[in-house]
Amino acid sequence: MNNSYPTAGKKLDTTPTIDFRSDTVTKPSHEMRQYMSEAAVGDDVYGEDPSVNQLQLKVAKLLNKEASLFVPSGTMSNLIALMAHCQRGDELIVGEQNHIFGHEAGGASVLGSIAMQSLKTTDKGYISIDQVAAAIRPDDAHFAQSKLLCLENTISGFIQPQPMLDEIAHFAKSRDLKVHMDGARLMHAAIASDTSPAVLCQHFDSVSLCLSKALGAPAGSVLSGSSRFISRATRLRKMLGGGMRQAGILAAAGIYALDNNVQRLQEDHDLTLYFAKQLQQIPPLQIDLDRIETNMLFAHLPLATGKSEHETLAAYLAPFAICIGSSSVCRIVLHMDISKEDVDFTLEKITEYYRRG
Repeated sequence: MNNSYPTAGKKLDTTPTIDFRSDTVTKPSHEMRQYMSEAAVGDDVYGEDPSVNQLQLKVAKLLNKEASLFVPSGTMSNLIALMAHCQRGDELIVGEQNHIFGHEAGGASVLGSIAMQSLKTTDKGYISIDQVAAAIRPDDAHFAQSKLLCLENTISGFIQPQPMLDEIAHFAKSRDLKVHMDGARLMHAAIASDTSPAVLCQHFDSVSLCLSKALGAPAGSVLSGSSRFISRATRLRKMLGGGMRQAGILAAAGIYALDNNVQRLQEDHDLTLYFAKQLQQIPPLQIDLDRIETNMLFAHLPLATGKSEHETLAAYLAPFAICIGSSSVCRIVLHMDISKEDVDFTLEKITEYYRRG
């Protein structure tokens, strides 16, 4: 029978060759794809997928938590945690830069009926005990009840100081709040600080760990906490449509990523610092090297002299299959699919743009 879709089966890949927009753009390596293809599978909604079970045990051990749950995405992982900790009408406290507050489509409020109170953060995402103390609502029928504090590590590439996190978590618990860690890029913090991820989240009631950013898996996040918490989370995952069947193929990618792609994160950190140092040599760019902590840098990329508003650096780089953000202050993210050769080629083209301006 003729295929009615002429493009079906063809390798259609129109994505940029060198993509600095995010570490979410990484593609599974050949070795990861092979590992996925050989994964043992079962029905995970029944708890019968051996690869999913293996991944969940692996992450629970990694983070020193009682249990873990594999879910499709980091956003769902966080939402499940918020809904497991809070009842309808409760309030959570969160930093204004945190992904939960600004980049998860208001799910806590829309789907969980949870109020969110945001705290002003420093430029590196820090908050203080005094801010948390002031945000906790009094026991008064006029107010939503403060039930949860959400923290994140890393934030915009910045590692949150461990003494600060521990102190804030201890204080929150002393005021009967649960504490959740959005650890989407927790492994970056672990590698950069040479600290066990279990130590980084030891005082947190729950932790979400994303597999599809720094670690290079195609999808998935793992939520960890107490056995009782994960039992509640499993019900919420089903409610939110996150119960997958033969999910072992995706779980296998997560297992491979944790076994093979964690230690190499230091390469991304080193390449980010190298990129920043080289950009600093290109007039009129200005880079603050003290703000390079992991795999992200933020650069002010003005129009070259004589260029119109449509002749941005991003537009100039696009024909060379290089993709960066188009805003004047650009977030540049290094990841496993970008090599030193890619960075050097990009530097060459950036230099051309400003010299020809």
